[in-house]
Amino acid sequence: MGGDAVTVLICAVLAVLAVVGVLSYRKRLKSGCCGAADGKAVKKVRVADKNRSHYPYRAVLRIDGMTCENCTRRVENALNTMEGVWATADLYKGRAEVLMKRPVPAEELRARVNQTGYTVLAATEAGKNA
Repeated sequence: MGGDAVTVLICAVLAVLAVVGVLSYRKRLKSGCCGAADGKAVKKVRVADKNRSHYPYRAVLRIDGMTCENCTRRVENALNTMEGVWATADLYKGRAEVLMKRPVPAEELRARVNQTGYTVLAATEAGKNA
């Protein structure tokens, strides 16, 4: 009889943990992992010049730590606030494409992304856009 009570107690604890885990995961899916719990998404910084031909230089950054759309906006915003830079981040590919009007050293791009709390795993050298 004592063994049955312990089994029931263990099952009840596991059920509670499973429910808490599912609810937490649902909340994370709904609101994003980093900052939209109050319903406010990160506002996107838009570049004024969207003519791709004005950006002859290109770099690609492989970024670790982006887990939701708010993360990609934070990365894009960090880069788009730089003079002459237009960046678009891709959550699913884990990278950001950076178009530039002038060559910007990869280390400068890396530092800007790292300041936002993400890790740049690899950065191409800023080269002429084909």
